Amino acid sequence: MKDIQGFTHYSFFTEMSELAVKNNSFDLSLGLPDFDIDERLKSFLKESAELSTHNYEPLSGNPLLIENIVAFNAKRKNNIAVKTHEVTVVPCATFALYTALKSILNQGDEVIIIQPSYYTYGPSVVMNGGVPVYYDLNPNFSIDWDVFKNCISEKTKAVIVNSPQNPTGKMWKKEDWIQLYELIKNREIYLISEEIYDTYCYDGAEHYSSFIHPELKNRTFCIFSFGKMFHTSGWKVSYLLASEELTALFQCHQQYISYSANAPAQYALAKYLEIFDPTTNKVIMQNKRDIFNELIRETPLSVEQQAEGSVFQIVNFRNISRTMIDVEFSKWLTVEKKVSCLPLSAFYHSRKNSDYIRFSFAKKDEVIVQALEHLIRNL
Repeated sequence: MKDIQGFTHYSFFTEMSELAVKNNSFDLSLGLPDFDIDERLKSFLKESAELSTHNYEPLSGNPLLIENIVAFNAKRKNNIAVKTHEVTVVPCATFALYTALKSILNQGDEVIIIQPSYYTYGPSVVMNGGVPVYYDLNPNFSIDWDVFKNCISEKTKAVIVNSPQNPTGKMWKKEDWIQLYELIKNREIYLISEEIYDTYCYDGAEHYSSFIHPELKNRTFCIFSFGKMFHTSGWKVSYLLASEELTALFQCHQQYISYSANAPAQYALAKYLEIFDPTTNKVIMQNKRDIFNELIRETPLSVEQQAEGSVFQIVNFRNISRTMIDVEFSKWLTVEKKVSCLPLSAFYHSRKNSDYIRFSFAKKDEVIVQALEHLIRNL
């Protein structure tokens, strides 16, 4: 267990949120929404409580939910063709990531992690006996494929990709998946593709899943999250798409860790999927992004690239301070200027500084406006 003590821990993220509460600051640090869920979803959960949904669901998940996951993915503009036996309902995306790695890794296998990245990736690799190999995105958060391919070795067993990405908001396009496949097609290398912000793609863009690529899907564990889609992270229900062979391998390990996910919530989510319109999700969240970016232009903080997806915006703070490291600046902004954020270095394994901070715009419109107007007056 000592191997994971050097990683960034969730306590750092909650520390920033606690600092916001302590200093009566606007908290834009975490991606946890402060607005309510759809009343219809609540109604389905109440309906579920009156039914026989209180025992274990099958290992793969509630059959109605699986059926509706298949239908939902078929209706996407970039439709994902998936069969029922390629779907597994899981407690959360982190569980899916960990169990997918456990399904494929042997001791000493290498896993490429693209940085900046979510804090759970490195520890999940290490806890499964793997060795993280870090690839840093370009300064504009794009991929240099010539550099990326140098990370691939005879020991490489998997690549972890997140799109739309937390924290940068960048999205992988069809061409990116093709590029990746060309680099790994002649090797036994798997893909862990975390696509949990799939319903938050902006400016006319549509999510393009790794699972669409005809050859890549056969070596992919593709992870989605109802918690992110419907703002129900506490319900602990996500889902995984994988080939029949990889699904069997995944479920073999899953049965020994967490046999199934929240049963009443699975029923409620299944019913809600039948009426859910992802366009509404996209419009609401893009509007929040646009409110944030329009107002932040009136501050010395600089948005170099608008988020293409996700619920996060990266902001350059060097017009305000050339000397503070990003952790110091984040704490200063939270305590002295009353708006909380996260330093980008928290999303790197070994980097101690950057020019950027991350804000979440998954907040009530009035909170975004009040927070940014406060910065306009005080920066």
